[in-house]
Amino acid sequence: MDLSFWRHHLEGDRILKEDKKVLKEDKKESEKKGFIHVKTGDGQGKTTSALGMALRAVGHGLKVSMIQFMKGGDSRYGEINSSKLLKNFEIKQFGRASFVNKKNPDKIDIEFAQEGLKYAKRVVESGEYDLLILDEINVAIDYGLLSVEELLDVIEKKPEDLELVLTGRYAPKEIIDISDYVSEILDIKHPFKEGVLAREGIEY
Repeated sequence: MDLSFWRHHLEGDRILKEDKKVLKEDKKESEKKGFIHVKTGDGQGKTTSALGMALRAVGHGLKVSMIQFMKGGDSRYGEINSSKLLKNFEIKQFGRASFVNKKNPDKIDIEFAQEGLKYAKRVVESGEYDLLILDEINVAIDYGLLSVEELLDVIEKKPEDLELVLTGRYAPKEIIDISDYVSEILDIKHPFKEGVLAREGIEY
């Protein structure tokens, strides 16, 4: 048989192995990169989706911090109790149990949001976490408790390998434009419209 056949065969095999090696290295690099996720829209499930990501991350030994804006009351929320049972998963709340007045937010609501942002900066600067969830931060911006520029500053300083999740309605265009994943959850049907209130263990 012509030796050139075997030369081409061996050369092709060598190139294939090199391509597989490059693909494997590229995969490792992409797995190290931390992406930005936005979960927005009028539908129910934005926080729930983020909590699902947290649960998965903790299951793989990753360290997770969830900062909840405009939420308080601690044990009212089932995820607070669950996080205490899991290793490497913390939830910090910066808000009151009462609703915020969008047209005229109280000074304390603004102060809570600012404290939450400061804590987010500490998490980012520590380099100790793999996943950071800023729950309802989009709403905090829409209500004027925080500015888009303040959030952009946090994003700019995040470590390359930190995964960042931003939840809440009214996600700013500036944030959507720089994000890698953007999901809009639609409110097609919800029992609330029939007078069913939020249920413990399901909605909170």
